[in-house]
Amino acid sequence: MFSARLINHKDTSMLNICDIELLGRTLSKGNFTLKITDNYYAEKIVEKEGAKDLLRSSNSINMVGKEIISLSVNMGVGSEDGIKEIDGIPFLIVFKM
Repeated sequence: MFSARLINHKDTSMLNICDIELLGRTLSKGNFTLKITDNYYAEKIVEKEGAKDLLRSSNSINMVGKEIISLSVNMGVGSEDGIKEIDGIPFLIVFKM
């Protein structure tokens, strides 16, 4: 299961999505900190099929976690080359043109 927030603005949609167990965590690497907050990632809980629909339909995607990134890359949304890690947790940002 995944935690997601979809933001629609004019003709675009931005998806913030993470593996549900990461909610509430703060990841750090050097001076960079990534807070996985309810405000940013927790509008709704979705299962695999719902996550696939959101990944397909969103213009930009901010994702954190092994499961969601694996699902996304396997769908062809994003690539392994773009994956970065903070505290051993992968994150990936995708912009569709």
